[in-house]
Amino acid sequence: MIENENTWANAIQTNSQDQFHKKFDSALESLKNEFGKQYPLIIGGKEIFAEKTFDVRSPSDTRIILAKFPLATKEQTYLAINSAKQSFAKWSTTSYQSRAKTFREVADQFSEEKFTLAAIVSLENGKNRLEAMGELDETIDFLRFYADQLESQKGFVNVTKNANPNEKTQSVLKPYGVWGIISPFNFPSAIAIGMSSGALITGNSVVLKPASDTPWSAFQFVNAIYKKIPAGAIIIVTGEGAIVGQTIVESKDVSGIAFTGSKQVGLAGFRKFTNNSPKPFISEMGGKNPVIVTQSADLEKATDGVMRAAFGYGGQKCSACSRVYVQKQIAPQFLEKLISKTQNLKIGLPWEKDTYLGPIINDSARKKFESAVQLAKKDGKIVFGGEILKEGMYQNGYYVKPTIVSNLPQDHKLVREELFLPFLCVQEFENFEHAIKEANDSEYGLTAGIFSQNRNEIDEFFSKIEAGVTYANRAQSATTGAMVQSQPFVGWKNSGISGKGAGGAYYLTQFLREQTQTVCNET
Repeated sequence: MIENENTWANAIQTNSQDQFHKKFDSALESLKNEFGKQYPLIIGGKEIFAEKTFDVRSPSDTRIILAKFPLATKEQTYLAINSAKQSFAKWSTTSYQSRAKTFREVADQFSEEKFTLAAIVSLENGKNRLEAMGELDETIDFLRFYADQLESQKGFVNVTKNANPNEKTQSVLKPYGVWGIISPFNFPSAIAIGMSSGALITGNSVVLKPASDTPWSAFQFVNAIYKKIPAGAIIIVTGEGAIVGQTIVESKDVSGIAFTGSKQVGLAGFRKFTNNSPKPFISEMGGKNPVIVTQSADLEKATDGVMRAAFGYGGQKCSACSRVYVQKQIAPQFLEKLISKTQNLKIGLPWEKDTYLGPIINDSARKKFESAVQLAKKDGKIVFGGEILKEGMYQNGYYVKPTIVSNLPQDHKLVREELFLPFLCVQEFENFEHAIKEANDSEYGLTAGIFSQNRNEIDEFFSKIEAGVTYANRAQSATTGAMVQSQPFVGWKNSGISGKGAGGAYYLTQFLREQTQTVCNET
């Protein structure tokens, strides 16, 4: 068992919140000297700078160029895959104890540097400072937990019962080879590093392609570990998905892929990657996550939990609550409380101390928000929000008001499709069975929550809800905030392919394949 990092919770417990904020402010100030720096690809243990680069701009203020990263070519991506392939033999035969030790060293380094690393997250993807630090805590937890898992399972070597007295047998889980890691913008540290760690610590070599909006955080991990392991065992290649990502997916030398992103891209990648031969494809592909609020619910807890789950990080989490089913008798009171709390959320520069909600990620997201608002006005009722913020401090970023919509039919596009925005659909129900049915009436099955004081309703919810990560009466967040080792993060239905959760006991086994070994002692 690992001790979770829990930086902010520990600051509260030790009454050191002021020190937390001072450290974060100091880290932000020091990073200003790094703005605009050009970063390399890392291939075969070497830093490779490119002629063509792209600017990584802060979504909070697009005038700020945070970094410049290479636009890798197909040829460079082929080189990266080949380099990873060449390094596999040496890395895969490195002892599991040595691999675990390396990961713990990087975890300790990240723990020492976490304020700087969290500030990078806040700058590049718009998370407020507490959310950003929470992400770094999760990153560190992944590194330590997977090292702990590898050692507790003794490298996944298990002696089995002998088939006959003259034989000795064992089952060994072995790495596949080269893994492509394709990560999203919303958790540029935790998801990029978590997926990479799962593949790498089990002895595979890794080619990491981070989201182009947020490559800076992923680079920190590769830069921290690549000199500690065989050259080429981990590689980072940045650039366009249509070039870098597609080349990885189409390569016959890539043995497995771990992907987090949209259902459309994930399923297309899965079909392409497994078209000619069966190969592992681990994916998490989003959600349309429901919360049920019954008439017995504590409305203070329910509104807190829904608001935080729906609007934390602007709804740009795979686990964000985007649908609420409220029992008809309490719907007016629930909405009144939810609106009152939502309208008091501070929207602004995410790295500032009191900001709750920063920007959404880019102009495409803002256009999607605008389209969703127009559709909601046409077919339902916007009870709060629906505005793009453009004036004053908001003019250089992608800021919108969190939005609450009611009176939409269950089969409406906004109720059924993942938006990845601070956009919440509130539906009413009379019968609890009907609420469960409507909550399950989705192609997704990632997270779900319930608020009820009725134990029978809670038991029925857990029994019948079709989602991988479920919560009851969780005021801190109704559907988000899964903790490594405590709450494995796994999607059902179109939310995932493997059915095994990140940060859980079964995650690492996905990056390994079994070999039975029998030694006969007959003469």
